[in-house]
Amino acid sequence: MMDFDFLLDYRATDSEAEVFWDMPLDADLSCRYLCLINGSLYKEITKTHISLTDLTPDTALDVEIRIIYPEGHVNGSEPVCLGRITVRTGKVKRKIDVTTSPYNALGDGKTLNTAALQKALDDCDENSIVFFPKGTYLTGALNVHSNSEIYLEEGALLQGTEDPADYLPKIHSRFEGYEMECYRSLLNLGELDHSSGFNCENVIIRGEGSIMGGGAALAKSIARIEGERLRDYIASLGDKIKEYEKPETIASRFRGRLINMSNCQNIWIHGLTLGFAPSWNIHFIYSDQIVTDHCTLKSEGVWNGDGWDPDSSTNSTLYACDFYTEDDSVAIKSGKNPEGNVINRPTKHIRVFDSVTHFGHGLCIGSEMSGGVEDVRLWDCQMGPTWSGIEIKATKKRGGYVRNILVRDITASHIQMHSVGYNDDGEGSKVPPILGDCRFERMHLLGRYLDNNAGHNEWHDCPSILLCGFDVPGYEIKNVEFKDIEMEEPAEGIEDIHIEYCTNITYENMKIVPRTECY
Repeated sequence: MMDFDFLLDYRATDSEAEVFWDMPLDADLSCRYLCLINGSLYKEITKTHISLTDLTPDTALDVEIRIIYPEGHVNGSEPVCLGRITVRTGKVKRKIDVTTSPYNALGDGKTLNTAALQKALDDCDENSIVFFPKGTYLTGALNVHSNSEIYLEEGALLQGTEDPADYLPKIHSRFEGYEMECYRSLLNLGELDHSSGFNCENVIIRGEGSIMGGGAALAKSIARIEGERLRDYIASLGDKIKEYEKPETIASRFRGRLINMSNCQNIWIHGLTLGFAPSWNIHFIYSDQIVTDHCTLKSEGVWNGDGWDPDSSTNSTLYACDFYTEDDSVAIKSGKNPEGNVINRPTKHIRVFDSVTHFGHGLCIGSEMSGGVEDVRLWDCQMGPTWSGIEIKATKKRGGYVRNILVRDITASHIQMHSVGYNDDGEGSKVPPILGDCRFERMHLLGRYLDNNAGHNEWHDCPSILLCGFDVPGYEIKNVEFKDIEMEEPAEGIEDIHIEYCTNITYENMKIVPRTECY
């Protein structure tokens, strides 16, 4: 159905490395993997990633990954080589301790350290690392440049303020599909330019500490300021305000994020607890090779608090992460009509695996997808207690496409591919979006979703699979495969599968199984 280029990649520091790879098309969760270093067995694992520790700095390692299929598999049970890669550790870097002279930042949770921390970041080069010892470092917006590294030790908290003035002046950014002037994020990497290449590269943000934003308080303050500034414009919209998700949507689009990356390449975010941005937490636009792993993302109580959002970006990977988000855990985007159609920069080659959504909206593609989305691979995740499950969404005005989506070995509330009526402002494309060429395999679907918005904790019954295309000939949902799908017994009066305006939908080995207890 789709091309499949096998990925084997790594990220490394001076003493540790993370190696990750694709789950082959003929593999499932019963397969095991062997990691060999310089020809000797290092470890056997069941996941498609491995952490290498206690390594020697500035050293090259020959790493080979082999797969062991289960007994009776057509490939036999002898290990098969998936690929080899040379992993090179970095050199030991000079430590820039933010609490020492000339920076003298105070981790007391009260002192505003923006100037001191910005100086430390400015002084960091490819041979240095900005180090945060245990403490709470209050700060406004910070800029991070190429070839730098940030490390937060356990107990270190980089805490964004709740004052909008600490995130000025505004910068050129993109939010909900439109390029616009936004408040700065807590960490800002790169400068937005859809017509040029990368201007921020090779950054590592890692550790065992936390980075937290100003949360709902900051979001509401920005919305109040911008709502007052735009009061006459918003009033002039009249009934057209109904095209927006909610009345405060326009004023809220100026919020910054927790970590905002524009025109960035090769950024690694590892090991941290991240959250409580005034809007989305990790957002990268026109970027490439963004890797996020072993992180926890939180946004309880923050409206529109997405976790990890690739936006017109490529070749990026998230794995081994936990989500506690009020909105989408992962939201894959590529701009909004009409601007997104004109810029026409798709998001493609995105991988998400071995991650858990403890609550939130799950994994969504869209609704801002006017530049196109393709080659998204999702496997080995738990997304049961979610609002949206696995959702591909668009409005009829978007244009663009979503194609070549591969989802395997997932527990989810439900699967949705459909049109939505909210966030529908903007001049429409001449044609509706094209949604299709998707494959769902070995999934367990609950047939009910969890509403945890605004403090709720309520389960609602729904179809396990919902496919609703567009009522325009040629723009139905096309070429979707379901194989080895378990659907929990639907509630009385609820369909297990509901489809409208679809062509060439195929089913193989679909099962109804007893309902489980709610999470």
